[in-house]
Amino acid sequence: MQIEFIRQRLRALGAKPEHEQRVLRDWLQGRSHDQGRRRAQDYLPLMLREALPRIDAELRGMARLVASHPTEEEGSARLLVGLDDGQTVESVLLPRGGLCVSTQVGCAVGCQFCMTGRSGLIRQLTSGEIAAQVALARTQRAVKKVVFMGMGEPSHNFGNVMEAIELLGTEGNIGHKSLVFSTVGDLRVFERLGQGAVKPALALSLHTTKADLRERLLPRAPRLTPQELVDLAEDYGRATAYPVQYQWTLLDGINDGDDEIEGIVQLFKGRYGVLNLIPYNSVPDLPFRRPATERAREMVRILHRRGILAKLRDSAAQDVDGGCGQLRARAIGTQASIIRIRAA
Repeated sequence: MQIEFIRQRLRALGAKPEHEQRVLRDWLQGRSHDQGRRRAQDYLPLMLREALPRIDAELRGMARLVASHPTEEEGSARLLVGLDDGQTVESVLLPRGGLCVSTQVGCAVGCQFCMTGRSGLIRQLTSGEIAAQVALARTQRAVKKVVFMGMGEPSHNFGNVMEAIELLGTEGNIGHKSLVFSTVGDLRVFERLGQGAVKPALALSLHTTKADLRERLLPRAPRLTPQELVDLAEDYGRATAYPVQYQWTLLDGINDGDDEIEGIVQLFKGRYGVLNLIPYNSVPDLPFRRPATERAREMVRILHRRGILAKLRDSAAQDVDGGCGQLRARAIGTQASIIRIRAA
């Protein structure tokens, strides 16, 4: 369900802009319609009040909790989220009130180290389904920041993602710089991301300073070199005054060498952003491995000495094999096993 369709339904039931905002705010912020100074029964038009139970049920039905996998890190959990058509995606509760949401079922980029990309693109999420992940997460705990870094490539579903971002940045009560649009680097992002009423922060999945290696790791990403991507991201970061977050998944023996450190220094010196080094979440049947913890820490120390702002981030839910797409893959595998057993 698209957010604009939800708005049209509310208007058809007599909602004025302030009524529309109230219903959407209550949904996204997990509030009762009777909270606040004005209760719904005293405030909303009669037709809308009568339809509210049905509308609320439909809004909740866009994203339902199938399974929750808490981790040893306080405040972190990986959620398997069921959609209305039976498909599933993943959201991740992050420490300090963060939430990572999905934007597609599957993904077309085909990153070689990612479980999500192995299934290809199944379908786009609607703007309502994207926002509904936030509403669902808020039934578990407070959410102050949303990063669009889950399943899918947000630039390939740009209109729906931006519609959700605008709603979350207004009725969802989330600061604009706390909405983070993550991309492998599509020209449409750099051309259009700053045109909306809500301008999110930018995260760029880079992973290497070598153009040929990046093409092998991200075979269907746009053919822009790391230098070109960082130049475009820098322009957006300066224009919005939000430092760019550069994402670098650390792969043992592939992009954690001294040559990459030198490349990082050359590429990022003086840039307006931060480099997030994220040790890989190992995925069964894939050849990539997580580097030793000490090697990752050493890289950060060297980069700091060379004047680069770098941080070592842990990929949430490592202790429950939570690489993006793994919960969904395991759930599908379990369902397939049950079907085979019943058939036998």
